[in-house]
Amino acid sequence: MRFRIDDESGVPPFEQVKHQVIEGVRSGELPAGAKLPTVRHLADELGLAANTVARAYRELEHAEIIETRGRNGSFVAASGDGTRRQVQAAAAVFAERVRQLGADPDIALDLAAAALREAHG
Repeated sequence: MRFRIDDESGVPPFEQVKHQVIEGVRSGELPAGAKLPTVRHLADELGLAANTVARAYRELEHAEIIETRGRNGSFVAASGDGTRRQVQAAAAVFAERVRQLGADPDIALDLAAAALREAHG
């Protein structure tokens, strides 16, 4: 996979790296177990500070999308896209809360859809 940074974008470089890894995982271009470039190598390739790439990798690891195996490097997590699991968990919490409130599920879904549209502008 070829990474690139759009200097004209208002999105911070670490977020661009993070989103490209997530998209690579979702599209299958980065399958489970795929080795990612080292932090230093990717930083040099993109003209970024190593800390910028390290931050992206840390956030991806926290989201369970990648895993770091010490000196062996960073790899796409064997479980694949951790983001999907986290969204499913959030949806389950939402559904349970709607049930507890006795709210109409169709209205709750409409409100959730509106909130997502607003959040993603």
